[in-house]
Amino acid sequence: MTISLDTAFVATCLQTLESISGLIATAEAHCAEKDLAAEALTEARIAPDMWPFAKQVFECGHHSARAVAGVKAGVFHPEIEPVPSDFASLRSEIDESIAALKTLKSGELDAIAGQDMRFEFGTIRMDFTVEDFLFSFSLPNFYFHSTMAYAILRNQGLEIGKRNFLGQVRVKG
Repeated sequence: MTISLDTAFVATCLQTLESISGLIATAEAHCAEKDLAAEALTEARIAPDMWPFAKQVFECGHHSARAVAGVKAGVFHPEIEPVPSDFASLRSEIDESIAALKTLKSGELDAIAGQDMRFEFGTIRMDFTVEDFLFSFSLPNFYFHSTMAYAILRNQGLEIGKRNFLGQVRVKG
């Protein structure tokens, strides 16, 4: 059986991005119910040296939709700018990432598999093939940041569980 990059990378990212969208809605409802400012959750973090919830959400978009844009361009850069801390911006980030991934045509990533691409950050250069970048760099980063977004909300007392993280699994049928 052959599996396409679309199925392995894009469909997997879409599944998790949809669950992140649900987590944002749950966080926003929690703040409304508890009469908390959005920043009570969007700026929450597990450890002082870790990024807050809002940045974790933006990194999910960065390592999914913008990673695909990066492999198509042949180069990918980290995003180090501060991100907004309001729920509307978080929703927009995830919605735009989902929309961008859904615009990919079937086989579009397979057509560039094996091509060279590079990660650049200051003087750091890392050379990859498209598939190695997606599977050994972006996908692990994507899962790290989506897991941290979930963990931050869980740590803040939101009643969420594994099903909230997994989202809609792709079952046979």
